[in-house]
Amino acid sequence: MKHIARKRFGQHFLTDRAIIEGIVDAINPQAGAPMVEIGPGLAALTQPLVERLGRLHVIELDRDLAARLREHAQLDVIESDVLRVDFTQLAADLNAPKLRVVGNLPYNISSPILFHLLAHVNAVQDQHFMLQKEVIDRMVAKPCSGDYSRLSVMLQWRYAMENVLFVPPESFDPPPRVDSAVVRMVPLAEPPQINISLMEEMVKIAFSQRRKLLRHTLGRWLEDRQFSGHFDVHRRAEEVPVTEYVALVQSL
Repeated sequence: MKHIARKRFGQHFLTDRAIIEGIVDAINPQAGAPMVEIGPGLAALTQPLVERLGRLHVIELDRDLAARLREHAQLDVIESDVLRVDFTQLAADLNAPKLRVVGNLPYNISSPILFHLLAHVNAVQDQHFMLQKEVIDRMVAKPCSGDYSRLSVMLQWRYAMENVLFVPPESFDPPPRVDSAVVRMVPLAEPPQINISLMEEMVKIAFSQRRKLLRHTLGRWLEDRQFSGHFDVHRRAEEVPVTEYVALVQSL
């Protein structure tokens, strides 16, 4: 029986064989490697992945799709909201030092998923995700560009990222109203040591009024914290490189 895409789950199923092959080639799965797929859906990516891996763990919220996936002997199905999955514990359960994580993420909750995984980054080898192209443009954006944002800073301090593949709407059923792309995210081998919660607070305040100079937002926040160091607040948030945000939070 044909599965009808459920809007509340943000379901758009990948059907373009050439795009699927391109994504699998970008992921380059190796036999026996511990991999987790988020949102396998109708198994368009799942099948070619498991053929190369031998075994694959999948996280699926839709109970009907989860039931279908359980019929595949080489899949271990976790029926859950991905935001409730402890990837650090999952890596430990699999006796795996690092997990490879892939998926066609639901576009309506892509940012929360990325931030959830950031909390488990020490258990991750790499991530390959299909996302709305606009989101990936923000993820990989450089300073002084319109796409440079809170998301850029909060991911670039911890990952090396690149846009590896463009995916048009007609590659899906039903087609989304936006362009998509695939991003590769590799955790930095020697990341800076920072207080992540403080970094999140600081960057959120910095970009809260991105058209204003930072003296109106971050400057006041720094004054409240009695910051005595040097930081040029006569700039907009989008003009400050990631390295400067990192240095500032370290000095605090």
